Parts: sequence; C-alpha cells; structure tokens
Amino acid sequence: MEMEMEPEPVAAMVDVDEEAHQLVQKITGLAAAIAKLHSLSPSPEVNALFTELVLTCIPPSRVDVDELGPEAQDMRARLIRLCADAEGKLEAHYSDLLAAHDNPLDHLSLFPYFNNYIKLSQLEYGLLARHVPGPPPSRVAFVGSGPLPLSSLVLAARHLPATSFDNYDICVEANERARRLVRADDDLATRMAFHTSDVALVTRELGAYDVVFLAALVGMAAEEKARVVEHLGRHMAPGAALVVRSAHGARGFLYPVVDPEEIRRGGFDVLAVHHPEGEVINSVIIARKSVAEGADAHHAHGAVMSRPCMCCEVEARAHQKMEEMAMEKLPS
Repeated sequence: MEMEMEPEPVAAMVDVDEEAHQLVQKITGLAAAIAKLHSLSPSPEVNALFTELVLTCIPPSRVDVDELGPEAQDMRARLIRLCADAEGKLEAHYSDLLAAHDNPLDHLSLFPYFNNYIKLSQLEYGLLARHVPGPPPSRVAFVGSGPLPLSSLVLAARHLPATSFDNYDICVEANERARRLVRADDDLATRMAFHTSDVALVTRELGAYDVVFLAALVGMAAEEKARVVEHLGRHMAPGAALVVRSAHGARGFLYPVVDPEEIRRGGFDVLAVHHPEGEVINSVIIARKSVAEGADAHHAHGAVMSRPCMCCEVEARAHQKMEEMAMEKLPS
C-alpha cells in the first residue's frame, strides 16, 4: 500500500511565501513609523528606525519586489523616497561637520558608513578592472554625487590617482558642500569638479568620459531610471563604461531595482551584474556603450582600466564565491 506524502517543494514554497509575507509586514510597520517622524534629520529616533530598517533588509531574501501587490508597491515607492530624503540630510549633516576641520579629508571616518563606501568603491573598481581591462581612465563622471561625494573621493584617492572626476548633482547646496571638502587637498581640488546640472540636460560633455557612474537614487522610479539610461546611451561615447547601482531582494525596499534589460535597451552591453552580501548594500551593474556594427573597435573611445590591486582581486573572488554558494542553496 502506497503512502501519500506531501511534496517537499510545495511545503518549501509555503514557507518561503510566509517568510516573505512576514518580512514585508515588518518593513511596512517600519515605513509607517518613519513616515510619522516630524523630521528626517539625524537624531536618536531617526537613526534607530533607519538602522532597524537596514538590518531588516540586508539578510539574503527571496523577496521579489517586482511581484509585490499594488499596496506594497506604493509603500515601497514612498519608503525609497523617505530613505533618499534621510540619506541626503545625513550626508549634509556630516559634510558640514567635516568642513569645520582644517583638512576635512583627514576625518572622513567620522561618517558612520564610511567603511561601506570603501568596500563598495573597491568592489566597483575591481569589477571594472576585470570586465573592462586596459589603462586607467582619464576622465570619469559621477551622476548624483550629493553633498558628501564619498564614492568619488575614495575612487580618486585610493584607486584612480591620475583620473579627473566630474561630479554632477542638481542641488546647488549639495555641490557647495562637496567643494568645501576638497579645498585643503591641492591634488583632489584640481582633479575633482562639481557641476550643478540635471544629467538630462548634459549632452556633448558625456562623450568625453571613459566611465560614468550612476548613483542609486538618480531616477527613483523605474521609468525615470530608464529615461536617464537612455539619455546616457544616446550621448556617451561608443565603448565607454557605465556603472549602475541597483538593489536585490529585500534591499529593493531601500533603493530602486534596475532591470539589466533596461540597460541593454538604453544601448549598452551588460558585462556583469553583481549582488553583494554583508555591509555593501547596492548591487552593481557593469555595462559598456555598444560600438556601432562595423566600427573599428581599436579606435572606439571607451572605459579602460588597469588590473586591480591584489586586495581588490581577493575581495572580488570572495564576493564571487559567496554569490556561488548562495546560488547553490536556491531550489532548482
């Protein structure tokens, strides 16, 4: 007599669905508490709520934010904008704090998430060097640099010591704050420029960059991000590299998720999509502006990178191993 057994995959899916439901419910509660705050400027209450939110979203999760219902999608969109506002206020606060020192760059570690930026910049540099090899880029653009442009500062100081950086932000005050941070460093003050401009209005200049970084919060809605990518694809030079910050799993409640297909539709070849674990929250997409068919690839202007240092290679291999282990745990 055969015994009836409940298929394990079905039970596993029920567990996964329940886990995802509980996670979304917890995030919904945190989003409601954050929305009730009188101010998003740094304070013990604000810091505690956002710390709990980040710690809730960081662990690996099978939550697919694209599959959320309309109510949860609306909550997520509002939460991302609250996170963006809070992040802007946090960066402005610490930018002012750093600017009060004679040499602000000597005190960057005062920013509570400085190590995260070191790891993210190291990861991005390592991915670029692996997928777009060659001599270091001469000119880099960072779109959405903000009042505390730590990514540009770390890349310029630690990884690309001869590269010029053009930072773009639509906020005049953000750029004024950013300029104060490099005033005492003759090298970075010379190599880093800050432009107040909407990237949608930047055209001819984009063709001069070897690499363009697109910050996670530029174009928070999917259609906005797609328009930005399309604009970059229209004006960047063939062969130039694009680094796009995205999010994966529950981290999609903190930052917008970028579909690699949107990058391809914008005129780019997607070379790598990396979902890190741990302190580095943002996913990283490495792409390259397509070279017109029949064009001489040897004469295409484009992103070129030296091989990464040994620490970058070790970091990249560690991230790749973690990613492979995570994939092995997923049901086939």
